[in-house]
Amino acid sequence: MPSRDEREDTTVYKVVVNHEEQYSIWPADRDNPLGWNDAGKTGTRAECLAYIEEVWTDMRPLSVRKHLQ
Repeated sequence: MPSRDEREDTTVYKVVVNHEEQYSIWPADRDNPLGWNDAGKTGTRAECLAYIEEVWTDMRPLSVRKHLQ
């Protein structure tokens, strides 16, 4: 059962990604934080978090992954 806060959250979110290929969610009606770009997904908080879980399979920053290759 969703919590009270989840039931009342009508915010539309977007998934944003930074230069290190780290993902986050951000309110869709706000400008992106500096250094973050749209990842192409909008929806509810749960939908955006599910998308991030699906695409962000390696939590290490891009610079660390490149260094370890």
